[in-house]
Amino acid sequence: MALLASKDGRSGAADSFASLRAKMVERNIAARGVQDELVLEAMRKVPRELFLPKNLREFAYEDLPLSITGEQTISQPYIVAVMLEALMLKGGEKVLEIGAGSGYTAAVLSEIAAEVFTVERLGQLAGKAAAILARVLHADGTKGRPERSPCQAIVAAAGGPPRVLQLLKEQLKIGGRLLACEPIG
Repeated sequence: MALLASKDGRSGAADSFASLRAKMVERNIAARGVQDELVLEAMRKVPRELFLPKNLREFAYEDLPLSITGEQTISQPYIVAVMLEALMLKGGEKVLEIGAGSGYTAAVLSEIAAEVFTVERLGQLAGKAAAILARVLHADGTKGRPERSPCQAIVAAAGGPPRVLQLLKEQLKIGGRLLACEPIG
């Protein structure tokens, strides 16, 4: 994924962010027990700073959730890594993400999976994510993406009521994995 480039293919800021990203993966993700090499390598590649407002980019590689548009946050990098490791992806899968947010998790997923489809209910977030990523749908994620099913994995960062989870399960291939996180608060 070549999201950052200057005329000569390098820039001081990009080099600095790349170094911070590598340190973050080693100190805050691998050192805390994430072992899936596909996840670690994907996290090393994706420039998290691109998914943040300009005034917060200097904090991109702190292991913190950070505010984005619409009173939402970009997830803490360690949490993204743990969620993706739990999906047990081998590479080449079709994955659905419910709740694109900034698009960061979908970008990391796209380094592993063959196809990633993501849904975001907030128009402003969907638009910003779509400016960086392909396949961002502005829609109600509780319906999933039946037209893209079946998927080998579905991640719903904000979980949902049992009827929603049942609908998402129906969009999985047999043997697929659904990761639904319980909302906090």
